[in-house]
Amino acid sequence: MIQTKIKILLISIILTQTSCTKKLISTINYNAIKTSDSKPDYSNINFWAAHPWKWDPSDSISKSLLNTYLKDSTVDAFFVHPTTLLNIKDERWNATIDDSAINLKTDNTTILYQASVLSEKCRVFAPRYRQAHIKSFFTDNKLQAAIAFELAYSDVKKAFEYYLLHYNNDRPIIIAAHSQGTIHAARLIKEFFEGKTLQKKLVCAYLIGMPTPVDYFKQIPGCTDSLSTGCFVGWRTFERDYIDTNYISKEKFKNIVTNPLTWTTTEEYASSKLNIGGILKNYNKLKSNVVDAQIHNNILCTCKPKIFGSFFIKQKNYHIGDINLFYNNIKQNIATRIKMYWLKEL
Repeated sequence: MIQTKIKILLISIILTQTSCTKKLISTINYNAIKTSDSKPDYSNINFWAAHPWKWDPSDSISKSLLNTYLKDSTVDAFFVHPTTLLNIKDERWNATIDDSAINLKTDNTTILYQASVLSEKCRVFAPRYRQAHIKSFFTDNKLQAAIAFELAYSDVKKAFEYYLLHYNNDRPIIIAAHSQGTIHAARLIKEFFEGKTLQKKLVCAYLIGMPTPVDYFKQIPGCTDSLSTGCFVGWRTFERDYIDTNYISKEKFKNIVTNPLTWTTTEEYASSKLNIGGILKNYNKLKSNVVDAQIHNNILCTCKPKIFGSFFIKQKNYHIGDINLFYNNIKQNIATRIKMYWLKEL
């Protein structure tokens, strides 16, 4: 059962994120990521998947967006990438920090297709970390899974502490993450922001792809519109007729679900006409009106993506497209919230 679920996720990833990666020109030296004690050294920018002091895939600009691109970097973004340790035959519970194949996969998928949404208006920092294997989400060995997630979080925390000490310089921050990254990012916010001085510097948190209960934070609310700051958004995307019998249906809590076409948390339907562009297989092609969106039963429901060949898409869990299906809406919202943050500071 576990292997079947992992295989389904792998097929979805292959269908969604194979284009453009071969064309990507990177100046990153993966062979420079070496460590004697197996731990990341965040003083070395090679241990960052995205960093302002080097070119990396998060700096990529889709050709469809070149005409409107206007660079601004008055705000920082700390991005925690999702799981890329996906090989079901890999017996490791955590990725090694100097695994060049995993690091290349991370950069050419999630850093390119997800973290790039932040780069026009932010300096992007995305640490490499000893991520937990995908099986950690499905295994019956809960203790070993907990150990794997704890190790992964310890790296993310170490990276954020290094960032605060050496790079932040009292700048406003956006926290963004997807899937496994969201688990670590939410914990990071609770530990470093909530009830702390740093909370005043939080522009917004984009905690996408994993459920965040409405009461997870005591002092940081869920955003209820497109203009609020100091709050967080989140959603999990499924086709409208998706039926779950394993996880979501068994959840005993209500979580924050944001509609990225309206940035509200109501169940009001949002037409695909409000979708100003998703980026799917072809990074350089922005696809408008690709999906609609409506919140229902603790998840975000959409139509099947309006793309060529969509008839052949059988997968109804659009987890891998949580960000990509709404790429330009998220990009625009980041700019809006940054603007509102600075207006409040005047």
